[in-house]
Amino acid sequence: MKIGLIDIEPKIFNTAYMLISRYYKDRGDTVEWWSPITDGNFDYVFCSSLFTATDKSEVPERAICGGTGFDVKSRLSSCIEDSQYDYSIYPKCKTSYEWYSRGCIRNCSFCMVPQKEGEIKAVKPKKLNPNGTYIVVQDNNFFASPQWRMAIADLELSGQPVDFQGVDVRVLSVAKCKALASLKHHKQIKIAWDNPFEDLRNEIALLLKFINAYKIMCYVLIGHTSSHQQNVDRVRSLQQFRITPYVMCVNRKDPYQKKFQRWVNGHAYRNVKWGEFTG
Repeated sequence: MKIGLIDIEPKIFNTAYMLISRYYKDRGDTVEWWSPITDGNFDYVFCSSLFTATDKSEVPERAICGGTGFDVKSRLSSCIEDSQYDYSIYPKCKTSYEWYSRGCIRNCSFCMVPQKEGEIKAVKPKKLNPNGTYIVVQDNNFFASPQWRMAIADLELSGQPVDFQGVDVRVLSVAKCKALASLKHHKQIKIAWDNPFEDLRNEIALLLKFINAYKIMCYVLIGHTSSHQQNVDRVRSLQQFRITPYVMCVNRKDPYQKKFQRWVNGHAYRNVKWGEFTG
């Protein structure tokens, strides 16, 4: 058989496509990138999307579609999920993508992870990219996994820098902070202060005993339940810690949220008070 992959988000190295490609190649099938001109050449075509806003007008009706951009509850079959990643479909990819756990212990109302992945559970990591130079850990709540120590040992054994996409400071302990500090890091460690009614200053202070502030970035969610003053207060608290804040908007079309995001992510907050910002 001949399998087509429809790349509607070309800036992303899509791991779903890597799994699909590896599964069908292991069966002896051919896997190639699809185009409208070559549509008739394929027995099956797959389309994966991470974002609902992505243009899907060229996706043929016969395509097998999945990903959060189509349906948050969509799943690959277990036999495909259990496959390794075929990094060869992305020759420019220098990243190894790893999951050590799926799901989360939280049930945040703004987050789709509980719907998509359910409660937290450890999973077996994949083989590394043979051309990779660093590892992206995609776990939603890495240190909430009961197997986090085994995951840290695996990352240490790789010897490669690690890019953590999400570290929940609320579950950190001295042992977990030491483990985090034992690794080489690629880019900043990402933490989050999404709930304005939670005071995370003590938890952040613990992390800073082991990790330098310049190595940490903190997502700040606005437009969900927070007031304008709570948004400013969280940014100023992070500034006092010398941690980089990064604002995430619930509604990117809202003028206030867009302006506040520019104030923070453009680093104007360092020198200009929010009330005086005109950018």
